[in-house]
Amino acid sequence: MMNQQQKTRWVNCRTAIAFVFLCLALCVTGTVYAQSTSKSTAQFDVGAVWNDVDGNVINAHGGNIIYEKGTYYWFGEKRGRRHSEGVNVYESRDLYHWKLKALALAQSTDTTSEIAEGCIMERPKVVYNKKTGKYVMWFHLELRGKGYASARAAVAISDHITGPYRYLHSFRPNGNMSRDMTLFVDRDGKAYEIYSSRENYDLRIAELTPDFLNVTKKDSMLFSNHREAPAIFWYKGKYYLITSGCTGWAPNAASLRVADHIYGPWKLLSNPMLGSGSEKTFGGQPTFILPLGKNKFIYVGDKWNPKDLTDSRYHFLPIELDADGDGIKISWRDSWRLSDLK
Repeated sequence: MMNQQQKTRWVNCRTAIAFVFLCLALCVTGTVYAQSTSKSTAQFDVGAVWNDVDGNVINAHGGNIIYEKGTYYWFGEKRGRRHSEGVNVYESRDLYHWKLKALALAQSTDTTSEIAEGCIMERPKVVYNKKTGKYVMWFHLELRGKGYASARAAVAISDHITGPYRYLHSFRPNGNMSRDMTLFVDRDGKAYEIYSSRENYDLRIAELTPDFLNVTKKDSMLFSNHREAPAIFWYKGKYYLITSGCTGWAPNAASLRVADHIYGPWKLLSNPMLGSGSEKTFGGQPTFILPLGKNKFIYVGDKWNPKDLTDSRYHFLPIELDADGDGIKISWRDSWRLSDLK
């Protein structure tokens, strides 16, 4: 039998154990509640540090987002402090919470490769080819050690949306320089590269081959106005194109053009940005327009930090559509939710 001292110790021990279990229960309950609250109050905090679900800063610059079977996939440049490191892909069900899935395309350790470590890989765009069943990635490539003299379009391919992507080749489309670029798949399934050329003084468009792996001879200049960072979408019978001026890493005013046909003519409208900082695109630059269902679009931009490219931020902002379809507006918001899209 236990003496009084042993009984006291036993009671104290049981009390301590019960307290530990109570604390664990409260921690678990608290965690579940925090996650639930996070989901119910999720929002875009525009230009803020954006971490993925594992707590790491999202590293996906200059890219695009595609939707497949209930999931969004965000492709973008993986950036070190100063250099390119390949193309990342993240996935999300709700556009707020992102998980890093893979390094979709890595730079090569083979110094003879066109994408050898030290090359520059910018503005990756991924599209799906329904005819071939392949995912095709295009990006702006500058060869290792060449600075920005190469000005080439590069292509990679994969059987799976998250990769790995197999590098194919690079080239100058129909002999033209190709720097900032985007891809656009039209309603008839034809795809196009829209790209800055002639030292960024010309903005050109080229129809892609049916397999999306090269360009056709259907290549023409849209306009000559020293523009870059093209972002395009279609709405109510018209094509809308947002571009940036060419001032290096420094932000400048965006411009909006509209056309009835993708080859133009393109009518210059005005700066679509509204609010504080609109004259410099809120300190950022256009990257991509994400369509969401019928007549809903999100403007995606990058706020570059050239001193530490990994600290570059993202601008996700709702596009406000005029009733008559003659223009669009993108107003600054510190934060917003998808439910704000009209």
